[in-house]
Amino acid sequence: MANDFTFSITRTRFDEDYSPADSSRLTTNFANLARGERRQENLRAALAMIDGRANDLAGASADGAGDRYRLQLDIVSVALEFSDGGADAEFPLLEMLDVTIVDQHTGERHRGILGNNFSSYLRDYDFSVLLPSSPGLPSDFGALHGALFQRFLESDAFHADFDTEPVVCISVSTSQTYRQNGYVHPVLGAEYEHEHSSLTDDYFGRMGMRVRYFQPAGAAAPLAFYTRGDLTGGYTDLQLIGTIATMETFQKIYRPEIYAANTPAGSTYRPTLDHTGFTPTPVSYDREERSRLGITQGRWTEEHLVTPHGALLSRFAAEPVPAR
Repeated sequence: MANDFTFSITRTRFDEDYSPADSSRLTTNFANLARGERRQENLRAALAMIDGRANDLAGASADGAGDRYRLQLDIVSVALEFSDGGADAEFPLLEMLDVTIVDQHTGERHRGILGNNFSSYLRDYDFSVLLPSSPGLPSDFGALHGALFQRFLESDAFHADFDTEPVVCISVSTSQTYRQNGYVHPVLGAEYEHEHSSLTDDYFGRMGMRVRYFQPAGAAAPLAFYTRGDLTGGYTDLQLIGTIATMETFQKIYRPEIYAANTPAGSTYRPTLDHTGFTPTPVSYDREERSRLGITQGRWTEEHLVTPHGALLSRFAAEPVPAR
């Protein structure tokens, strides 16, 4: 079955001139910003926020060098290519941002961490089509998505471009209460723990990932960091800064009630989207449209991946992921 499909990677620069490709999920955070009359204004503002936060976290602003670091972002698109050919022989499996941190004083380029703004059509299908149509939680919910993700990380395509595990950074859940546990990381900040495992935790668990929650210095709320690797010991400070700066900026845009709040989270924290004490960013974003498109794109996945390749993928999902 290993020869029934392969993975391929393409890169697209995410800058103020970016336009989404036809195969990009329109609900992808970065694609959502790049549409409409204010697309270039949105992109320029978001990128400036990212660079500013990176310099702040790196302490560059303190020594009068607030423009020292610039983050170069690439959209990494992963395609699933089936050997049997046909109209649906290639499917756009995953998209996420990869980061390079550029030191504009020395000219050095530092490799960041893959995984920012992780998205997939298959996750849209699982949460927007499969889950609502099921009487309860399917026993194999997320199994195919998790198996494909882990197989990608063991593939030649991944290892040709990357040598560190991805980190997927997302918002904390409004259904949980978070409490500081006393540990403070020099870059990630104060660590929080939550009450119980969530559906999202279980879904990422199928991908082999574990979660930790940290609130970086100067942040309004903790972020959720999912990875198969060692979050606090497996990455450099600059790598972590690149991830935090990128994802905190996107969360300020998409969930300003939490991440642009005027009062930072305390030692015990319950996030809410009903909060009114926040400062909006200058970036336009239609949150309701994004939710509607999730259903549309989930159904598209059913038509172009689940239906034509369902039998093969079901057998694959039941197999153990081989060690590289």
